Amino acid sequence: MTTTTEGRPWLRVFDDRTAMGQAAADDVANELRTRLAQQDQVRMIFAAAPSQSDMLDALRAADGIDWSRVTAFHMDEYLGLPEGAPERFSAWLRAALFDHLPFAAVHLIEPGDDPERTAAEYAALLAEAPIDLVCLGIGQNGHLAFNDPPVADLDDPLDVKVVDLDDACRQQQVDDECFPTFEDVPERAVTLTIPRLLAADRLFCVVPGAAKRTAVERALTAPISAADPATALRTHPDVTLYLDRESAPPATRPDGEVGR
Repeated sequence: MTTTTEGRPWLRVFDDRTAMGQAAADDVANELRTRLAQQDQVRMIFAAAPSQSDMLDALRAADGIDWSRVTAFHMDEYLGLPEGAPERFSAWLRAALFDHLPFAAVHLIEPGDDPERTAAEYAALLAEAPIDLVCLGIGQNGHLAFNDPPVADLDDPLDVKVVDLDDACRQQQVDDECFPTFEDVPERAVTLTIPRLLAADRLFCVVPGAAKRTAVERALTAPISAADPATALRTHPDVTLYLDRESAPPATRPDGEVGR
C-alpha cells in the first residue's frame, strides 16, 4: 500500500510476524552495513520486549556486519528487581542479542541504589556521540520505552529519567508473560525519554499483534500529544513502522510494500 500523507512513518505490512521480523532485520542490517562502510562506529539503542523477538532473531543471523564497531544501549529498565533477575530487560537483551555478538560495547542500565544518579550517568553515556539507530516498539497504551501517557513529555528536558509505570503498562507485562501476576510487576523504572529516542538518526519500529492495533492506529492518526506518546513518531523524518496482519489498521493491507 502506498500513500502520500505527510507526517506519517513509512509503513511495511506483512502477513505474519515471521515475515515482518525478517524484513525489519534485513532493513536494520542493510543500514548497519551502509553506515559501517562510511563511518568508524555505529551507536544504537534496542528495546527489550517479546514484540522484538522475531526481528532480533533474524538480525542475530545477519551476515556482513562488523559488530566489533557497534556500541549498544537499551532504552529502559525496571526498578526494584534483584540483581540478576531474569525479568530485567538487560537480562532479556543479553539472552536475545548481546551475548551472541561481539559488540564493541554494551551499556546496560544498572539501577543500583541510586536510580536518579544512574539515569544521569546513562544520559551522559548516550550524549558522548550521536545515536545512529533505534530499534523500538509501541506499547498497548501507546508508550514509547516507559514513557506512559501519564508521565510522557514530548518536550522532556531530560534524556533519561525515573518514572512511575501506569496500570495498563504493568498489565501488558503480564499479558506478554514476562511476569506471573500484576503484583509482581515493578511500579517504577528508568527510561530514555521521547526526545532522547527521537534524537537518533533513524528509527525502526516493530509492532506485531492484535493487542497493538488500536495503539498503532492512534499513533498514525491521533493528535500528536503526550496522551498518545507514539504519535511523536510522526515528528521524526525517518521512521519505518513494521506491522503484521493483526496489528495493521483496516486501512492497510499485508503486501510488504512501503508507503506513507
